[in-house]
Amino acid sequence: MKTVVVVGAGPAGIRAVEQLVRSGLRPIWIDEAPDGGGRVTQRPPAGFTRDAAALYGADAGRAKRLHATLDAMKPRTDWRPDTLVWNIRPETRTLQTLTGGSEQGEVSYDALILCTGAVDRVVPFPGWTMPGVTTLGGAQVALKSQGVGIGVSPVLIGSGPLLILTALQYIKAGAKPALVLDTTHFLQKFWETSGLLWNTPTFLRGVMMDFRLRLSGVQYVEDATPIAIEGDSAVTAVRWRDTGWKEHVTPCDAVALGWGLKPESQLADLAGVPFDYDTKQQNWVPRRDSAGRTAVPGLFLAGDGAGIGGAEVAELAGARAALALLADNHLPSDAALTVHLDTRLRTEARFRAALDRAFPYPAKLAAKMADEVSVCRCEVISAGELRAAAAADAPEMNRAKAFSRVGMGRCQGRLCGPPAAEVLADALGVKVDQVGRLRGQPPVKPIPVQ
Repeated sequence: MKTVVVVGAGPAGIRAVEQLVRSGLRPIWIDEAPDGGGRVTQRPPAGFTRDAAALYGADAGRAKRLHATLDAMKPRTDWRPDTLVWNIRPETRTLQTLTGGSEQGEVSYDALILCTGAVDRVVPFPGWTMPGVTTLGGAQVALKSQGVGIGVSPVLIGSGPLLILTALQYIKAGAKPALVLDTTHFLQKFWETSGLLWNTPTFLRGVMMDFRLRLSGVQYVEDATPIAIEGDSAVTAVRWRDTGWKEHVTPCDAVALGWGLKPESQLADLAGVPFDYDTKQQNWVPRRDSAGRTAVPGLFLAGDGAGIGGAEVAELAGARAALALLADNHLPSDAALTVHLDTRLRTEARFRAALDRAFPYPAKLAAKMADEVSVCRCEVISAGELRAAAAADAPEMNRAKAFSRVGMGRCQGRLCGPPAAEVLADALGVKVDQVGRLRGQPPVKPIPVQ
């Protein structure tokens, strides 16, 4: 085995590199950020004074362990931070990179593990493109990386554990939310209790977080519907509807949105990995086996970039993908650890399935958005324009892209792809998986052209 490359230094990447180094390899380790840690355990800049307990709460122990392993592995690898992998050429096993925002390069590999993480999934509604509106993940990054909030009195809107976690983190930081609006009904969560007990510690932690939020004095509303974000040059309020269909207006100075996550799987797409539609997560995910192997020779996937599982699963999957790589290349690997990881991953898959049912993506809210709402903020393409594309014989997403330019902007459909697919499928009267997904195109993120 000549050259092994790991892309990503979050929980999955850290544990993958740990196993590779233990086997005597010195992998090339690439991360887009200035330092590793990923998003859940985002590492603050040097000189940052808030301690781990303040930054990560109940995740402080995991964050410290991951950071310790990260620091221990760096000198034993070819560590390349601040480096974006913007294209992959599977036929020559070559990555195209951009370091420091300006230095172009190429990296050849014999085996590759992609640990590319995830991005927030949103539902567009009036006002969502205004200044002062960000995602739940963005709100967390601001707090962890710079110790600042998105506002003094923000409103948080969405569904899932990240919504409650972000609210508690903002409360602790002194930026008490004016409102936490959850689009999921309480009974939807309650009905999945038995499935959530597959990971009892995480389930109990979630229950305690829910209780803490309810006792915090913050207005927390479930089974609610966001109507619009109001304001002129800045956010001033959120208009929403409760379960009884009564409208309310909550003054605020910022808004964070998030309905779960979607895999950052563009590199897997460019590498030629087939994709399948996961009906539980309502996400397109790259096809791989339980150990992370793909149909593309030498390519392995781990972490949320291969399917949303959370930070704990990402650690397990990162280690498992590395062990699969080692075994496939007849290199020393830990057989006992392999069995343990397979057992844990099967259990976590059952827990994740229940979690996805408990906090479903509000597909109807996306599908029925008003015609004037911008689905694609990069190209300013409205839901009405997308419906017009459907009427003009666009039976799938890439045809709709050609007709309307949806997904042609800076984000390459990373943000607008899921809600746009819901709008198109609804307009055509078909299931969302029938309209397909936007195909990946290089560069996966904007790069300078000289």
